[in-house]
Amino acid sequence: MKSNIILSGVGGQGILTLASIIDLAALSQDLFVKQSEVHGMSQRGGAVQCHVRISDQQIYSDLIPQGEADLILSAEPMELLRHFPFLKKNGWIITDSSTFENIVNYPDKHELYKQIKTHKNHIIISAKSCAKELGNSKVCNMILLGAAAEYIPISEEKFISAINYLFKEKSENIRLKNIEAFKIGQQKAKDFVEFAY
Repeated sequence: MKSNIILSGVGGQGILTLASIIDLAALSQDLFVKQSEVHGMSQRGGAVQCHVRISDQQIYSDLIPQGEADLILSAEPMELLRHFPFLKKNGWIITDSSTFENIVNYPDKHELYKQIKTHKNHIIISAKSCAKELGNSKVCNMILLGAAAEYIPISEEKFISAINYLFKEKSENIRLKNIEAFKIGQQKAKDFVEFAY
């Protein structure tokens, strides 16, 4: 078993937190993990991407070759499209519908959705809106992780344990809110797939 995951977004969207949770969950399931990351000038709004590789056997490279990603999970639709060449033919793409328009000539968001929908295995959810409804916009990344959980070979129990561990220094309210967001993301993805297919 192996799974190659690309996480993408912009600074401040919690991409590195997602990578940490996936890493912790995979390790607790006795899997091998390799991760590499690129921070867009280490600033809020700069591009951020992580390659996360999971396997039940030794992994020798932390970079995912083009055409080998099983999943691209993005907190921003344009950032998702940047990584399209890495996706396997039958891989999955999951993104928030909300855009982060940090450049003057940012494309029309409906054109972005149109390009994303050309790939059969896609999920587009309003993670940002859901997070606001939950009363904490910072849990947007956990909603997206929940939406992607079905396509990552790690049990729900291990994901929940990893979230609990990562937020153990925070208040109980924050920890529970992140778990709730993860579960909402799982349901949103199921709803999207049932409706789309």
